[in-house]
Amino acid sequence: MVKETGFYDTLGVKPNATPDELKRAYRKLALKYHPDKNPTEGEKFKQISQAYEVLSDAKKREIYDRGGEKAIKEGGPGGGSGGGSFASPIDIFDLFFGGGSRMHRERKGKNIVHQISVTLEDLYNGVTRKLSVQKNMVCERCEGRGSRKGAAQMCMSCHGTGIQVRVHQLVPGMVQQVSTVCHGCHGQGQRISQKDRCKACAGRKILRQKKILEVHIDKGMRDGQKIVFHGEGDQEPGLEPGDIIIVLDQQEHPRFTRKGEDLTMCMELQLVEALCGFQKPVQTLDNRTLLVTSHPGELIKPGETKCVWNEGMPMHRRPFEKGRLIIHFSVVFPKSNFLPNEKLKELESYLPVKVGAEQPESMDDDLYIYADLEDCDLSNRKRHRHQHYYMDEDDYASTGGVQCQTS
Repeated sequence: MVKETGFYDTLGVKPNATPDELKRAYRKLALKYHPDKNPTEGEKFKQISQAYEVLSDAKKREIYDRGGEKAIKEGGPGGGSGGGSFASPIDIFDLFFGGGSRMHRERKGKNIVHQISVTLEDLYNGVTRKLSVQKNMVCERCEGRGSRKGAAQMCMSCHGTGIQVRVHQLVPGMVQQVSTVCHGCHGQGQRISQKDRCKACAGRKILRQKKILEVHIDKGMRDGQKIVFHGEGDQEPGLEPGDIIIVLDQQEHPRFTRKGEDLTMCMELQLVEALCGFQKPVQTLDNRTLLVTSHPGELIKPGETKCVWNEGMPMHRRPFEKGRLIIHFSVVFPKSNFLPNEKLKELESYLPVKVGAEQPESMDDDLYIYADLEDCDLSNRKRHRHQHYYMDEDDYASTGGVQCQTS
């Protein structure tokens, strides 16, 4: 036996209706009276939503069956207790696509996103950081009601939805629907008198508090990677808490550059090192010292690239596997005239024979014109500009030699 059947009558079902029957009846009526489809039936749609909100919840339905609508307003969930609110009007699209889009989003609070700066050493070795965040938490004293138990009352201006729908007639046959936050309850769906408000949260139901999070950065994580703390975001009564999302921001390293699982670096060699071999220490990101070695006779050409296996970045979740250390070599040549001419001849005897250089049969042959190399400043091409004029044999004989005109 039920005390009253008003909500059942609104949905057009019997008091012993099953949850599936309630859902089918609600969807049918909501589709018919939704303000997007029927702008003049906004009030009817609110009543349908209110009835379904109560009857679709087993606890609220039990309270309603025992004490009617008055029991819901005075002490039941969603009424005077402040433990919930009636459902907001749903989109017309939700009715066709399973009712999951907007209503599902509204059941979860907002996410909090933080960016944390890390070094390449942090990503190589792994590290734990402590992060202080400010977030909304449900008031523990009033358990998110905003008042003492049973003191809150449903706002009659919006019937507990927190939204007021107004219909304006623009011209005959054309109306405009405007949905706004209820001014009477400020979107809360209920009203609390000043004397009944919780002293801790002043009726706001939530408090702003600080929380310390331990952020574990695993070996091999990447720049821009996200670490998610599920359910640690802002809390709000009746909603699932959002998430806290930590985004890693890697600082530039003075020596190494990361490319995937590889580390790249540049190494400068003297000419004697490139020709005769070398040993150079490289400090790793975990404070080991690698002795990079090129054996005598193993030439390193300018611009050449070599690699050391298993000395790159550790792979995420597989830290014992590492990428490569890739080394780009540059060779520094000695300054001009670093050896006397006689020493240069001796050095030349140790070097490979010149290839492709043809020596003139006669050094006095007039067909050869000697061209000396000079420094070239490409940024200032007008600085040295020479023009050479060549003469035939008669002119050459009469002038006694080649003349050069400089402009």
